[in-house]
Amino acid sequence: MHRSDPHAIDGKLPAPSARYDVVVIGAGPSGLAAAIEAAKAGKSVLLADEHPVPGAAMGNDVPLFFGGRMTTATLNAERMIETIFISEPALEVAMLAGVEVQLGTAAWAVYRNGPALASLPERVVGLADASRAWLVGFDELVIATGARDLAIGFPGWNQPGVMGAAALTMLLSRYQAFAGKRVLFIGSHDLALETALLAHEKGVDVAGIVEVRDAPQGSAELVQSIHAARIPIHTGDVVARADGGIDGVEHAVLRSGLEIACDTICLAIGVVPSIELLDAMGGKRTLDPMRGGFIPADEPAIRFVGDCAGLPDTGFDHVAYRMEWAQAFGAVSAPDTIVCQCEEVTRADLIGVQPPNYLPRPDAMCARSLETLLHDGPANPDQIKRLTRAGMGVCQGRRCRDQVAMMLALEAGKPFGTIPLATHRAPVRPIPLNILADWEEGDDMRAGWDVWFGIPTQWIPYRDIGTPREQQHQDAIGGNMSL
Repeated sequence: MHRSDPHAIDGKLPAPSARYDVVVIGAGPSGLAAAIEAAKAGKSVLLADEHPVPGAAMGNDVPLFFGGRMTTATLNAERMIETIFISEPALEVAMLAGVEVQLGTAAWAVYRNGPALASLPERVVGLADASRAWLVGFDELVIATGARDLAIGFPGWNQPGVMGAAALTMLLSRYQAFAGKRVLFIGSHDLALETALLAHEKGVDVAGIVEVRDAPQGSAELVQSIHAARIPIHTGDVVARADGGIDGVEHAVLRSGLEIACDTICLAIGVVPSIELLDAMGGKRTLDPMRGGFIPADEPAIRFVGDCAGLPDTGFDHVAYRMEWAQAFGAVSAPDTIVCQCEEVTRADLIGVQPPNYLPRPDAMCARSLETLLHDGPANPDQIKRLTRAGMGVCQGRRCRDQVAMMLALEAGKPFGTIPLATHRAPVRPIPLNILADWEEGDDMRAGWDVWFGIPTQWIPYRDIGTPREQQHQDAIGGNMSL
């Protein structure tokens, strides 16, 4: 006979604060097109976009790898909203079509009922702005979160002035707030060439392009435009280190010995589809090297559009290209080269599977390494993350998640993809707890918290409390209430 637990929260969560036929996350071209299409079909539509991103988040390289190269103009939220509307006329079209547009609003989670989450009144998406967090119900969810910068570490990359191509494009075009003067680009596929040409068009001095392979990798038309702009391309080379001063990067030294003066180094090796929401909701993904790496699989009532669904397939193997760069950077990097900037995890720490430097390292831990773990089976990035804290910082792994997976694959001698990416959990954006926890709870929800969060009843089923089985549970756990 099934017994209902009166202290469970099933059926007690309040209804979401709003509900729409369609919720679209991301106001890029694909998200805007989806929102306008749905509104014209007579549906109620909410379009949420996290831009303009708060200055603190940009300083932590969320959601893009800004690298400390944004001007103070990004701290003026009203000015940033104005530049976004100027640079994206389709926002006005969407509003005239009846779409409710909320800028500066991040989606931090998607929740659906299932075996481990049966308490929701309906499917909801979690949203947050600078002052509050709330839940929104939906019939259909369109995720158009685009792609984020791929970061791969090299000596000196953990200083202001090393940034990503998507972030540079955002600062140059949508925000008009780039602080750099002279940029060196790493990579020569279409992403790097297009971003270099954009920077040149905006009046930024482009110091050159560095390519690890023996020839430029982008389209012939883009390469021709680069030559016409008299931007040098250094093939068969790699940035061996970035030297800098109090304001960050001052010049780069290539493996060939060439020294190039610059205040910004743009990592334009590639972008990866932004699938954090998919990961956090437990959705399925598949690896497609031609479309940028891991991309979403089909999900009921959820549609992925734009670059987050996969980059356009041009016949280029993005994964093989990135792995070649990762191997080249690894060859020029010393053991103390930083991998995870937030937690200051070095290459030696990661490969040695050591805790961060601010924690003690007993002899037993010093004897541990990736090699010893590989004897037990394939490396697991989540296990590595817990042991080293790589990926646990405020950027939530955006600067190191992909490169950790690449490094583990290289160290294990396995193809990329056989080593999974570390998982994401909600919230997928760094949100202050006082905002995230600020919600209404009824008396029926507050009742029984001593059962669920108290000691010693925390790990004991409700039906067994006050019975002989309660002591049996405590004995089985071992008395320390730890599973």
